[in-house]
Parts: sequence; structure tokens; C-alpha cells
Amino acid sequence: MMGSKVMPREKNARLRQLLEQPKIIRSFGAHDVLTALIVERAGFETVFIGGFGTSASLLGLPDLNFLTMSEMADAVRRMANRLTVPLIADGDTGHGDVHNVVRTVAEFEAAGASGIILEDQVVPKRCGHFEGKQVIPAEEMVLKLKAAQKGRSDENFVIIARTDAREVYGLDEAIRRAIIYGDAGADVVFVEAPISIAELETIAQRVPYPKFVNMLTGGKTPILKAKELEEMGYKIVVYPIDTLLVTAKAVMELTQTLVETGTTLPMADRMVSFDELKRILSVDDWLSLRDELKGM
Repeated sequence: MMGSKVMPREKNARLRQLLEQPKIIRSFGAHDVLTALIVERAGFETVFIGGFGTSASLLGLPDLNFLTMSEMADAVRRMANRLTVPLIADGDTGHGDVHNVVRTVAEFEAAGASGIILEDQVVPKRCGHFEGKQVIPAEEMVLKLKAAQKGRSDENFVIIARTDAREVYGLDEAIRRAIIYGDAGADVVFVEAPISIAELETIAQRVPYPKFVNMLTGGKTPILKAKELEEMGYKIVVYPIDTLLVTAKAVMELTQTLVETGTTLPMADRMVSFDELKRILSVDDWLSLRDELKGM
């Protein structure tokens, strides 16, 4: 695949179609474009680009609002340009007030995202599974969601409203907010960081809108299988940082092996081959381009 031959609006329509189908949507997080290509190749319906993974891979910094809107939009553009499946992007708080939300949504959509997550944390925000979060009033988030709807040019572009109120005010308030955000026009709602299977079930039962759930390895929420979440009533499940965790572990082991043995050969069976990497990157397609053009 030399480049995406699926136009952004086609991807948006595809994500909208997936939302209307009964099966749960699996969105696997990718922290860089190579990882996104591998995720797509594995057959996942969508790819997710999150603030945590992007901040770590692009800046080497934690998810504490270091990443600017333009930096994230650029990361979205690079990734979406190489994918044929829809990309769901983390929009954090919308990077400011309602006018910032309008611009953030417009920039992400123009960059090729098919959906955006917007959350009700204060600015600056922090990772949803970190301590010490604070949230804005629900009424302020409703204005942001209306701004997001104003900012999109394609009605198939999906707006996902996230609330971080579970930790701050408890589960009932988080559910109340999720319903309010759905009433305000969010296409999908997302209660971040429930702490038990019982809470996951309660959210699924009480929230009447399509629901997004976060399976953050090492986070506060119990990890369940996609089928179990589908049976509860969730519509989208995301695995946001697993590729980042695996990559960090593999590189740590690789560097340690080189230090201890003087070569990386003991790790060879855990590497993709050079030929396989070239296939992922479509090297032969690019190298044959000149001959293809001559034959036209």
C-alpha cells in the first residue's frame, strides 16, 4: 500500500456504518505510523491515536498536557494518510474553550481523523488513570459538544464525549454526565476509569447511548474480553497503550542484550525479518514506481 486510496469522507462513512452494526468495534491504539500500519494489517476495524502514546513517542513526555493541538493534528495527519481504515483521535479537552474546540475538531477532521474524543477535564488535563483529576461543570462540557458539532464539516465525523467525573464525584455523577452529553448530541459517550466489573455493567445498563470503553493495561478498570464488553452493551473498545508498553519492553530487552553479549543476535527470533519490514513499508511498490510510470 503506497498510500491511502480511501478518501477521508469514505472513512468517516465507514466508521458511522460500524456504529450502526451490532458487533463491537475494536480500536487498537498506535503510538506511531509504523505501528498503525501493523494494526491495520492485523484486521482491526479502526486505529486509535491517543494523547498518552503520542506524547510519549513524539516528545518523550507523560500525558500531562505537554502535547499541543497542532502537534497532535500533525500526528493524526501522518497516520491517517497511511491508513485505509478509520482513525479515532484523542482531542483531550479540545485544547481550550469553546472556540478552541471548534478549531480542534476542524483541524483533526481536515487531518483525516474520522472521530474525536473530547473530555470534561479542566485545563491542563492529565491521563484519565492518573490521580488528581478535576472536571469542568457539565453545562460547560455541553457547550463544548455543541462547538464540536459546529466545527465538523461532515456529519459522519464521530464525536465521542468522555467524562472523568467517576473519580471526582462518583459513578452516579459520571453516568448523569454521560447521559447529558448524549442528549447534547454526542454520537458516543465514554465514562473513563470505572473501577470494577459491577461499575462497567451499571454504566452499560443505565446509559442509553452508544458507549465507548477503555481497556488500559495497568489502569484502574478491569480488563475484559471484547466479547464480554459487547454482551454488556458497549459499542467501541479501545486498547490505547499496549503497543507502547510492548515496544518499550522489547527495546529495553534488546539494549540489555547488546550490552551483555556485544550483539543483538540472541534476540533475532523476536524480530521481524528485514524482508517483512520492507513489505509493511511497501518498499517494492515504491521502487517499481518509475517502471510503472514508464509503462503508462
